[in-house]
Amino acid sequence: MSERVLTQRELNRALLARQLLLERVELPIPSVLERICGIQNQYAPNAYIRLWSTIEGFERADLDRAYADKSVVQATVLRGTIHTFAATDYRLFAAAVRGPIRAWARRAYRVDDPDRDAVVARVRKALGGRTVSRAELMELRRDASPSVWGTIDLDAEVLRIPPSGTWDKRRAHTFGLASDWLGESDQPAEDVAQDELVRRYLGAFGPAGVNDIAAFTGIPVTQLRSVLTRLTLRRFVDEGGKELLDVEGAPLPPADTPAPVRFLPTWDAMLLVHARRTGILDEAYRKIIFSTKVPPSFPTFLVDGRVVGTWKHVGGRIVAEELEPIQKAARRELNAEAERLAAFHA
Repeated sequence: MSERVLTQRELNRALLARQLLLERVELPIPSVLERICGIQNQYAPNAYIRLWSTIEGFERADLDRAYADKSVVQATVLRGTIHTFAATDYRLFAAAVRGPIRAWARRAYRVDDPDRDAVVARVRKALGGRTVSRAELMELRRDASPSVWGTIDLDAEVLRIPPSGTWDKRRAHTFGLASDWLGESDQPAEDVAQDELVRRYLGAFGPAGVNDIAAFTGIPVTQLRSVLTRLTLRRFVDEGGKELLDVEGAPLPPADTPAPVRFLPTWDAMLLVHARRTGILDEAYRKIIFSTKVPPSFPTFLVDGRVVGTWKHVGGRIVAEELEPIQKAARRELNAEAERLAAFHA
């Protein structure tokens, strides 16, 4: 039985609270990454900018150190995209999505992949005890089917190794095995890992519907229903009557909770379709931010919990381009935050 109806504005404030964007926090980087379920990080500065908007006093060197001391890793796991995760989450999330992603690849490429294990073994042997360049990694795909190669990072447990993928060295050009970088570890069972990933998603992005969970995790709805029967969850409905699921104890701030100006990097996970219910990105703006004419997307900024413009760093300044008029008080806050972000870039 549903507890109550949640308005879109309440869902918006829940998202901002869980993504640590209502106020900056004083937490270690791995703890923040655990709370927000990682950062989508196709462009290396993304993780730095997102953490700057979340952690009080964050500096670029802080994430450099976290990559170097192996408490934070970069890997292709969720939705086939590079993410920055707490190292303790990497194998958990990988175990949760490996089966569904392999199944998707077989359907997408219409092959059964009889050579998958052989290719994975070849890649792991080639990478064992050393790092390789992207060119060397690409050479290993020569005889692999597109289906096998499409999941090879996940199957072989390949990480992006620092200083590759940092603010100062942004290209993803150095790779190694998780077992070499993080050490050997037992793999969680798929059902255990999926239960935890669903809990973590709801804690970071909920309350959410079943289709939203599937869109973020890549776990099919049919499989998710088995997961949900194992979990104890709260149930709400949105203003359209759609059921929303949530974990116990997650923040649900009042609708009138103030939301400060925040800058987001490109492809921030809050703006993707799984979070449409929150109204953080107006549908009229979605086609602007995620335009096929601009594949890298645009970094954005939030006013009162909504995307109202894009930004770029030019000549030592943050240049903000508004998508709609901004009131004077919000503009003053925007300008002050932009000055701080410009200083962060310096």
